[in-house]
Amino acid sequence: MRLALDTNTYADVCRGDEEAVALVARAEALFLPFIVLGELRAGFSLGARVRENERILQRFLAMPSVDILFPTEATAVNYASLFRQLRDEGTPVPTNDLWIAALVIEHRLTLYSRDRHFEQIPQLDRWA
Repeated sequence: MRLALDTNTYADVCRGDEEAVALVARAEALFLPFIVLGELRAGFSLGARVRENERILQRFLAMPSVDILFPTEATAVNYASLFRQLRDEGTPVPTNDLWIAALVIEHRLTLYSRDRHFEQIPQLDRWA
């Protein structure tokens, strides 16, 4: 399985959550959307363990099975389509998570997240 981590599930892995660690260990490849990196670093900046958290993140990113997902023109097209779909359905999703979904769909990955609003996007492959 090619798995993209959301911010909350990256944190679960770092905390040693057994289910999260086991799933990540089984993944063929791991991806962190660039939006997740921004959310993580924003969270780090508010805490007292900035350097330690950054060290842990760098160690994670250095793993051979981990890649960062960056947006492309196709991401923007996916984003716009999802935005319109969700607006028409009256089921908005937070902007950052909409970008994450657009990236995951573009790269045909499975998203690992605890956020329930991703359920509003049926074309998104999710680990539930």
